[in-house]
Amino acid sequence: MTAEIINITLEPQRAISEASRVLHDGFPVAIPTETVYGLAADATRPEAISRIYETKGRPQFNPLICHVCDIEMAERYAVFDPASRKLAETFWPGPLTIVLPLRKDSTIHPLATAGLETVGLRCPEGFANDLIRDFGRPLAAPSANTSGRVSPTAARHVMEDLGDKLQLIIDGGYSPVGVESTIIRVDPETGTILLLRPGGLAAMHIADVAGRDLERRSGPAAIIEAPGMLASHYAPGATVRLDATAIEPGEALIRFGGQPVAGAEKAAIDLDLSPSADLAQAAANLFEYLKRADASGASSIAVTPIPNEGLGEAINDRLGRAAAPRDGEE
Repeated sequence: MTAEIINITLEPQRAISEASRVLHDGFPVAIPTETVYGLAADATRPEAISRIYETKGRPQFNPLICHVCDIEMAERYAVFDPASRKLAETFWPGPLTIVLPLRKDSTIHPLATAGLETVGLRCPEGFANDLIRDFGRPLAAPSANTSGRVSPTAARHVMEDLGDKLQLIIDGGYSPVGVESTIIRVDPETGTILLLRPGGLAAMHIADVAGRDLERRSGPAAIIEAPGMLASHYAPGATVRLDATAIEPGEALIRFGGQPVAGAEKAAIDLDLSPSADLAQAAANLFEYLKRADASGASSIAVTPIPNEGLGEAINDRLGRAAAPRDGEE
């Protein structure tokens, strides 16, 4: 089996109808979102969710974000506190996932939530939103890649990785945000807003609307309560070396803001996430450049320092997980 690709610019109505058909049959579809490409399936059907895990090779203790078309749909499955609702009203549709308590009558299947009593909900923009509205039920949709590997930001990334495992890939061009959504949870007892995963919405914007700073975790979470919290994640085949100021012969180089790097002329490939030091541009390029560096054949990818502010927090989070020890390593 080789996946069919439908371009939404050329065939917008067929893209919706064919994606809905495959979803109704209980199979996953790769779809574009503003963050990264997602591997979407019916969040209420266990066989459909199981096919996501099977396709990705994903651990089933790692929960999936469920995508809705608006707050009204979200309220059929989860309970909003006032702070979470205010954030949803401000930032949805967009790259914000909010972890909420499940309603007692929620039909989102426990396979999608990894058995937790909470669910991460996001309302995406564009095609994904139109598809959910047409389909009528929430879609579980992790990134459309082999689990733990670099997330896809173009249809061809999905085809290269999972094309022989899928029926359908929807091509919506490059994902404009380029990193996964920010994930937050409001503590029901204290009202504290926990930043579970930095992402495409800068934490400072959330804090401005909430009127309070976000609480960050000091290290890897002991309990997996949201996607993307595994210590080793978003990893290319090559090892990743951070905060590089010099490069060894044959390494791939990813720099930021035109930073000078000793030995750069010996790099297998030399890429700059943003020559103008624009963090939004860097976030949009991150996964594409990791893939290009990996494809260079280098055994190691050296990455220069990136400011840990605004979207830089999400970029450094992804790079830190990409550089973490893999299974079997110390």
